[in-house]
Amino acid sequence: MLRGLDISDMLIIDRLELSFQSGLNVLTGETGAGKSILLDSLGFVLGWRGRADLVRQGAAQGEVTAWFDLPEGHPAHGVLQEAGLPDGDELILRRINTAEGRKTAWVNDRRCSGDVLRALSETLVELHGQHDDRGLLNQRGHRAILDDFAGTATARSKVRKAWTVLGAARKAAADAAAEREAIKAEEEFLRHSVAELDKLSPQEGEEEELDIARRKMQGAEKIRADVINAYEMMGQGGAERNLGDAMRWLDGAAAQAEGVLEAPMAALGRAMVELDEAMSGVAGAMDQMSFNPLELEETEERLFAIRAMARKHDVQADELAGFATTLRRKLEALDAGEAAKAGFDQAVRAAQSAYDDAATALTNARRKAAGKLDKAVSAELAPLKMERAVFETQITDEPDGPDGRDAVSFTVATNPGAPAGPLGKIASGGELSRFLLALKVCLTRNQTGLTMIFDEIDRGVGGATADAVGRRLSALAQDGQVLVVTHSPQVAALGAHHWRVEKAVSKGVTTSNVVPLSAPERVDEVARMLAGDTITDAARAAAEALLAG
Repeated sequence: MLRGLDISDMLIIDRLELSFQSGLNVLTGETGAGKSILLDSLGFVLGWRGRADLVRQGAAQGEVTAWFDLPEGHPAHGVLQEAGLPDGDELILRRINTAEGRKTAWVNDRRCSGDVLRALSETLVELHGQHDDRGLLNQRGHRAILDDFAGTATARSKVRKAWTVLGAARKAAADAAAEREAIKAEEEFLRHSVAELDKLSPQEGEEEELDIARRKMQGAEKIRADVINAYEMMGQGGAERNLGDAMRWLDGAAAQAEGVLEAPMAALGRAMVELDEAMSGVAGAMDQMSFNPLELEETEERLFAIRAMARKHDVQADELAGFATTLRRKLEALDAGEAAKAGFDQAVRAAQSAYDDAATALTNARRKAAGKLDKAVSAELAPLKMERAVFETQITDEPDGPDGRDAVSFTVATNPGAPAGPLGKIASGGELSRFLLALKVCLTRNQTGLTMIFDEIDRGVGGATADAVGRRLSALAQDGQVLVVTHSPQVAALGAHHWRVEKAVSKGVTTSNVVPLSAPERVDEVARMLAGDTITDAARAAAEALLAG
C-alpha cells in the first residue's frame, strides 16, 4: 500500500508532501492543474519509462521519494531478496534526476538499478491511464489480457520451449537437405576426383621423397662414369698392380740393402692399405649410384603426376591425401543422405508432436478461462449500468507461433438485439472505459497489496453511470487502496479521502500543489465540479447530497 509521496523540483512542483491511506483516494482539480505531473512523478520513482524533461526549470536536480507498507507474504519481498536489498515491513524508494538527465535510485537506502525498480513496481502499483482503453481496440492485446486472467505463464513457457526446439529441428533438417543438394550438384565431380585420387593414392611427404630420389639419380647418372674410371685406375690394371710390383722388387733387394729399404717398404705397405680402403669406399659409392634407368623414369612420372594433381585441385602436394579424405566424406554423406534425412524428419515430427501437445494444452486453458472471464466481466458490467451488455471472448485458430496457435478477440453487444462485434467498433468511449474497469477488476481480483491507480477512468460518462463507476471503484477499494484522478463529481463524492490539485502563478513562476480537503472543502470542490467557477447554493446542496450518499 502506498503510504506517502515526497516530490521536489519536478516539472512545476516545487515541494510536495502527500500521505495516502487505504480505501478510495480521489484527486480532483481543474484541467492542467498538474494531476498528470503527480502521476509522472510517481511513475518516475517506480522506474517507469516516461518523459525525459522532469526536472523543474532552474533546479539542479529533481527528487521523488515514495514509501509503501509491505505486509507479510507481499510479492515485493521476493524481489528484494533476489536483488540482495534490505527487506522489512516498509519499503522506501528514492530516485533523483539531474538537469543533465542522469538518474540514480535507492531502495531502502541501497543503490539499485532501474530494472529493480520496475520489478518492484509490478508488485506495488498498477496504473490505468486515461488512454488505457485504446489497448482494448488492439486485438493483439486481447490474448495477453486473457492469459493474465488465466494464469497461463507455465503453459506459455512450455509452448515457447517447444517452439524453439521445433524451430531448431526444422533448421537442422533444412540445412542437411541444402547440404545434400549442394553435394549432389557436384556428385559427378566428386566421384571422378575421388577415383583419380584413389588410383594415384598420394601419401603425405611422398612428393619430397620422390624429388630427393630423382635428384640423386640424375646426379649419379652424370658422375658414375668418372667414378668407374677412377676405380679402374686404382685396381689391378692401375695403381694396385704398380704398387704390388714395386713391393716385390724392393722385397728382393732388401736383403742386400743393409736395412735402408725397411722404412720405404713400410710406407709402401701403408699406402697399399689406404689404397684398399679407398677402393672399398669407391666401390660402395658405385653400388649406391647404380640404378635402373627405368626407375628414374618411373620416379619422374610419379612425381609429375602428384604435382599435376595438386595444381588441378589448387592444394599443396602434401595436402592431397587429406583432400581426398574430405571429398570421400562428402560422398559418404551423400550416399548416407536418405538415412540421415529419415533421422532429421523423425526429429521434426517428434518436435512438432511436442509442440502440438503444449499448444493444445494452452488452447484448452485459454478456452476454459475464456468462459470464466466472460462470466466475471458480465458480473462486473451489471453494477456499471451495462447489465444488458454481452461480453464474449472468441478464440480462433491462427498459424503456429511461440505463443501458441490462438487468436483472441473480445466482442460485445451493448444493447439487446444488437449484433455482436469487435469491442472497438461497437462500444462508445464511455462504454470502453467501463469495459476496461470491468476487465481490470477481474484481472486483479486475486492480487493482494496492490495499489491501483485510475487516471480519468470515468471519462465519457456522467449522471447515474458515473455514480455506478464510482461505487464500483469504492467497492474495489474496500479490500485495498485505489487512487482515482477524476473530473466526475459523482466519483469524487464517493472517495474516502479527497485531495485537490491546484496551480498557482507567483512572480511569473507557475507551481502546482496538492492539498487534502476537509469536509466543508469537499463540499465546495464537488460543487465546483457540478457548477463550474460560480458555486451556487443549489450546487452546494447537490454536492452535500452526493457526499451524503
